[in-house]
Amino acid sequence: MSGDPRFFDFLKERIGLDVTSVGPAIIERAVRQRSTVSNAFTADEYWRILQGSRDEQQALIEAVIVPETWFFRYPESFATLAKLASKRLAEINNLRALRILSLPCSTGEEPYSIAMALLDAGFQPHQFKVEGMDVSPLSVEKARRALYGKNSFRGQDIAFRDRHFTAQNDGFRLSDRVLDQVRLQVGNVLDPALLANEPPYDFVFCRNLLIYFDQATQQQVFEVLKRLTHVDGVLFIGPAEGSLLGRFGMRSIGIPQSFAFSRHKALEPEPALAFVPASLPAPLPAPLPVPRPVRNVVPAPMNRRPFAPVAPETPVAKKAGVEVATLLANIASLANEGKSAEARAACESYLRSHEPVAQVFYWLGLLSDVAGNVLEAQGFYRKALYLEPQHPAALLQLAALLQSQGDTVGARRLQERAARSERTADRERKR
Repeated sequence: MSGDPRFFDFLKERIGLDVTSVGPAIIERAVRQRSTVSNAFTADEYWRILQGSRDEQQALIEAVIVPETWFFRYPESFATLAKLASKRLAEINNLRALRILSLPCSTGEEPYSIAMALLDAGFQPHQFKVEGMDVSPLSVEKARRALYGKNSFRGQDIAFRDRHFTAQNDGFRLSDRVLDQVRLQVGNVLDPALLANEPPYDFVFCRNLLIYFDQATQQQVFEVLKRLTHVDGVLFIGPAEGSLLGRFGMRSIGIPQSFAFSRHKALEPEPALAFVPASLPAPLPAPLPVPRPVRNVVPAPMNRRPFAPVAPETPVAKKAGVEVATLLANIASLANEGKSAEARAACESYLRSHEPVAQVFYWLGLLSDVAGNVLEAQGFYRKALYLEPQHPAALLQLAALLQSQGDTVGARRLQERAARSERTADRERKR
């Protein structure tokens, strides 16, 4: 039932989701869940329910969309924003407040990070306003509650939490000072008339969204984003989306790892700066992107080859296994904290002293991907897949690269492999 293409087409029409960007398994699982909840026993039964209920349509969309975000994700973007915001205010002679848009805003971490970044950089509340918009009413409602758990605070240095949040029960409540700077609403970027009556924004954040659309939808969404962004404004995107904007005639502003683009001639390249809130002792490096919002990236287990003899575990072997696990966990920690140079060095050190494993090559691919070395990234992802042909994260990342280069057939092939792997894993978990 869940493989019925009608459901893929429905999600494509409503939110632009290209099944090849996430793999069919994600959508199939969501359809199965909603069918069970709706007491539908056949595809036709659930399709009739879906067509007759706007609430069920939104419920299916919510089941597919799994937010994966945290405060100050990609810190260099916020450092760049603070720097450009000062210049922009000078250009407009402080005659109005800066207008900033976060789309999609998910559960609020990004628009609130924007507000915190500017407040900590010394901007006064009357100098800027932030708007957040998302297709998910549930996400917007959670953002409005502004109560966050520990998963929204990642990285070693989270001093901003002490300045802007108050501990409450098992979470942290955002201060009114930040809340007052942000307005949240529901909206769909596929709507060509989205915010049509609003003046353009000086800065637009639209990160890790275009990669989930096919080329026609990417073009459609870009036209909306272009209209929303002031002719002298800046558009912030996700790390894997730079080639897409280049294809649409946008240019990087030249600040490494800011993932910021404009319509005009690129600025002179400058050293990357991390946003440092007032009391932080050192710059906070940029974390690497989570490959997909619908999946958590976790180090994949090192599977034994089929039929390989298994030696009895000895204390020495156990100790070696613990050491390997510790080294891999350290690489993952460095990469997720944005310490790219240290993470790459740890990967290379690992490969010099241990047998190669897929996860190390996967991290090298991700590090190269973020640095903009596309060919190098592809090589590392393929090495990971040589060692572990069904490595899910490597399959998805390589598929995303191929998709951004226009190789839809190659991307779809990898997505199908990832989907088969997901179904196999589901069966194994149920045993």
